Amino acid sequence: MIKLHRLAGEIMTYLDAYEGSRPALDTAEILIVRGHSKKRIKADNMKKILDNLMEHLEAEEIDLLSDAGADLIGIMDEHIRKNVEVGADPDIAGVQRLKESLENMNFKVEYRLGITRKTGFFIVLYKDKSDMGPCFVEIVVSDIGE
Repeated sequence: MIKLHRLAGEIMTYLDAYEGSRPALDTAEILIVRGHSKKRIKADNMKKILDNLMEHLEAEEIDLLSDAGADLIGIMDEHIRKNVEVGADPDIAGVQRLKESLENMNFKVEYRLGITRKTGFFIVLYKDKSDMGPCFVEIVVSDIGE
């Protein structure tokens, strides 16, 4: 649990989104945190910010559409379902639907799936395409076992 909080804290601090952030789910196996960055992140710069964050974390990026991506999302989904009633079957396409839903609400969306220090994570940044308002941050940090 401590390693989940440590990694989430490092991510949220890097994005200057720690202050005011709130856990949506906090268990020994999974942590979901939402917040918004105090940095003036431009919508067109979110990809570069996430690339730099991955380097900072010394993380391995996992392709969402790969077998490894499906495995990691499956582990996260299993941890969530142990704690929350979910009305749908596990589905890797859920991430794409989330992205499309946010884009339909006029948000630019960037995300990364990765592993660092034997911990899996999924980060989503989204911001109004007009560059008005904050850049929102949502992270899922999951224990992936030893």
